[in-house]
Amino acid sequence: MASRQSMLQNHPEICRHLLWFFGVAACVKLLLIPSYHSTDFEVHRHWLALTRSLPLSQWYSDETSPWTLDYPPFFAYFEYFLSFFARLVDPQIVDVHQGLNYEADTVVYFQRISVIVSDLCLVYGIYRLTRKLEAKKRVAMWILVIWSPALVIVDHMHFQYNGFLLGLLMLSISYLQDGRDVMGGFLFAVLLCFKHLFAVAGPVYFVYLLRHYCRGGLLKGLGRLAAMGTVVVAVFAAAFGPFFYHGQIQQVISRMFPFGRGLCHAYWAPNFWVFYIILDKGLAFLLKKFGIDIPTPAASFTGGLVGDSSPFAVLPQVTPLSTLIMVLLALSPCLVKIWKNPHPGSVARWISYAYTCGFLFGWHVHEKASLHFVIPLAIVAVQSLEDAQHYFLLSIATCYSLFPLLYEAQEYPIKVVLLLLHSMLMWFGFSAKFSKKGSSSSSSRSGEEGEFVIGWGGKCYIIGIVIVETWGQLLHPYFLGDKLPFAPLLLISIYCGVEVVYSWVWQLKRIMAD
Repeated sequence: MASRQSMLQNHPEICRHLLWFFGVAACVKLLLIPSYHSTDFEVHRHWLALTRSLPLSQWYSDETSPWTLDYPPFFAYFEYFLSFFARLVDPQIVDVHQGLNYEADTVVYFQRISVIVSDLCLVYGIYRLTRKLEAKKRVAMWILVIWSPALVIVDHMHFQYNGFLLGLLMLSISYLQDGRDVMGGFLFAVLLCFKHLFAVAGPVYFVYLLRHYCRGGLLKGLGRLAAMGTVVVAVFAAAFGPFFYHGQIQQVISRMFPFGRGLCHAYWAPNFWVFYIILDKGLAFLLKKFGIDIPTPAASFTGGLVGDSSPFAVLPQVTPLSTLIMVLLALSPCLVKIWKNPHPGSVARWISYAYTCGFLFGWHVHEKASLHFVIPLAIVAVQSLEDAQHYFLLSIATCYSLFPLLYEAQEYPIKVVLLLLHSMLMWFGFSAKFSKKGSSSSSSRSGEEGEFVIGWGGKCYIIGIVIVETWGQLLHPYFLGDKLPFAPLLLISIYCGVEVVYSWVWQLKRIMAD
């Protein structure tokens, strides 16, 4: 009882420290307002205009801009909410016709600041996850998430709202860990209605809630299942109901699932399909060398990857259904484990593994989707020495895989400094948490005994990143000039993909061993 009261008394202090971390991050993000932004910036500006200027019945059918609305309805409502403030700042921001490709300082500052403010959702999620942890674990997780360079690159330079969405995910995980399953399931349903790509963890949530919440006998279990189903249905009804009423539901679904985009994204996310593509090209080359005529797909190695088909010359063509089957097969051992032992303390690990499976084997995966498993894995990383060592290399590799998003020369020092600083902060944070001097008998029993060090394999991998980057920035332009311009990007994806595949195997082994 005394420890509980002490913990409650420390909550205001924890909040102050956490807000200080957020304030430091916000200052860095404010300095980055004038930096490069991608076409996603205009995408979200147009969605502000679209939701403000047009009736709801036209949101998913309007084609004024090529950047049509393709997120679920809750995100459209979110843009509609922001549009009220955007109109006060500059009415042209929300003009669906006059605002096309509008890049005045007003729109830049408004949209950049809206992302920073929305990150408060992530801050609250981290607060709920860390409020009961010891100080060293708490600070380490704040460093990993609040000061994540990957989030800075993707959200505050390239431009998206991943921090806000990941905040909803972290809140859902925190409620599941607290045993509040209905609230955890409700928040996950809300998240899906903001961005459907988070649905990869749906099987984990379904099996966990079925086994953990819907227990206690047949009648009680059925009653709880009905209650949970009612909550989920109510959330989806609130999101999709108005569009169903206007007869737009088919249009909404077709926008959300554009399978014609092709298997891979333009930057080659570091996943299984990079190796599949390379193997196909290598086999085609060898067969031609042996005089076997292989029909070459019309699509090129770079431009053809985003299209209406998967242009493979030798290996079987890949369909959305086959990628779904692969994701479910990869996820199945984890689901069996959840069914046997639905322990709340393992929820974060299971959810991170699910998003790793989706990233590795999913259809048209963006490199930015690595955030979906790297950020939740931070919850696991502070629990044991082995998890910290695994996370250290994975975080560096996934952040480095995002470098091609910022291709302009003036942003190069920024992304390098962000990654270097974060690597050093991770090192110091983990070293402080896992040190021989700080080890106690209780920490030894929980698997935290030892000192945070990176083995020779990890050191070689980090040196390899330096070599890959040196090749892409200096040696390739010097020796090859403009030839094979895609090669440096492909090399980054292959090299980072090795670490992601290793992480997938490592996570599965940890899940089965628990």
